[in-house]
Amino acid sequence: MESALKPFRALAYVVGVMLLVLCVGMVLRYGFGQEAMSKIVAPIHGGLYMIYLVAAMNLGMKARWSWPYLLGVMLGGTVPFLSFYVERRVTRRVENELAAAEAS
Repeated sequence: MESALKPFRALAYVVGVMLLVLCVGMVLRYGFGQEAMSKIVAPIHGGLYMIYLVAAMNLGMKARWSWPYLLGVMLGGTVPFLSFYVERRVTRRVENELAAAEAS
C-alpha cells in the first residue's frame, strides 16, 4: 500500500497545479480571447488526470476502499484546490492504516 501512496501523492499535486493553470487558461480564453494557453494545457491536464485515476484506483484497490470513497478520491482532480485536500486526507488515512497494521 505504501508503494502505491507515493505515485498517488505526486500525481495529486501535479494534477492540482495543472488544474489551476488550466483555470487561468480558461479565464484567458473566454475572458480575453487568448486561446493559446488553454489549447496547450487542457490536453496535458487531461492526460495527467487519466494517470491520476489509475494511481487512485491502484491505491484504492490495495487499501480496499469502498467504491463511493474511491469515486470521491478520483473526483478530487476535477475541482480546483480539492486535489490538495484529498491528497492530505488520503495520506493521513493510509498512514493510519499502515501504523495500525504494524501495531497488530
